[in-house]
Amino acid sequence: MTRSPFPGGPAARLAIRVDVWRGQVLESRHHVQAAVSDARGELRASTSSPEETTTFRSAAKPFQLLPLVERGHADRLGFSEEQLAVMAASHTGSAYHVGLVQGILQGLGLSDRDLACAFHEPLDGPARAALRVRPEGRSKLYNNCSGKHAGMLALARCEGWPTEGYERADHPLQRLMLETVADLCGMRPQDVPTGVDGCGVPVFGVPIRAMAMSYARLASAAESGDPRSAALARIRQAMMRHPVTTGGAERFSTAFMQAAPHVVSKGGAEGLECVGIVDARGLGVAVKCEDGQSRAVGPAVIALLEHLELLDPAAPGLDAWRRPVVRNYAGLDVGELRASVEPMLEPTGSPMGSPTGSRAVATATRAD
Repeated sequence: MTRSPFPGGPAARLAIRVDVWRGQVLESRHHVQAAVSDARGELRASTSSPEETTTFRSAAKPFQLLPLVERGHADRLGFSEEQLAVMAASHTGSAYHVGLVQGILQGLGLSDRDLACAFHEPLDGPARAALRVRPEGRSKLYNNCSGKHAGMLALARCEGWPTEGYERADHPLQRLMLETVADLCGMRPQDVPTGVDGCGVPVFGVPIRAMAMSYARLASAAESGDPRSAALARIRQAMMRHPVTTGGAERFSTAFMQAAPHVVSKGGAEGLECVGIVDARGLGVAVKCEDGQSRAVGPAVIALLEHLELLDPAAPGLDAWRRPVVRNYAGLDVGELRASVEPMLEPTGSPMGSPTGSRAVATATRAD
């Protein structure tokens, strides 16, 4: 294993890819961007484009929950740790998750009709099967973001803002979301481009490096610190203590937190995973699969953290994610995904000179 670049020294430059093998044939390849940062924003390791901006998607959920906790509303409403975890979740739509969100809404005097997110089929197998038998049971509660939306409705109620239209970018709640996420990422709100997320609320465009820094701040937040730090620590604790609530079966984030008790992890659509290393180093990691394929994320995260000695290779429960199996329609194992992390060699000589080594050739010719 390559010696870790931590705690000192220059940022490591790495190349990460995930190869898809079908038998002995290399069938496809996913290129991955990543950044590792401390809470001050100092880059400790990265691939070629840590400043590349992409959507934060559901990895922003802990910070979208932050104002509700930071302003004391979670305490006033008596929210449990599990309820906080589901507000930061991309859940699978299991009966357990749906019940948690429904309880939050009922406590507010609201229902699923007040949610701005739409219904989609749950990832949870039993819930999906039950809805196919009884489709009239379909509800917005099954949306993987329903917990986040319930938390937003709680915040709107506590701040005296209208719940109607809470999902719109011009609503005071969404302006606060933007300000909060921007601050955690070390940015000005006006410098954060936005779009519309899959669940209907604004989504934020943030450099990969800034995502890593925000998760370093989540990882290093102290319970005894200022109100913001204490609130971040409380959210982190809820996620780590309740990994199934934060995701569920078949979610990498859940399996990862169960296998590695020193990490807080949250995925986002289009091949994104953000991780906080909750130890004395307090580092944040952001991994983005360039082609948006989520299947490459688990192998890439594990390979990167093992390469940097931030994850024990013997950690149990990760083998299925380290080298995911490719199966055909008959359910037979016909291939696997393999991630690799290699030092990125820089070209030598003049800018127009010939680079040395195959990895240098690859990085010199790529346009990203």
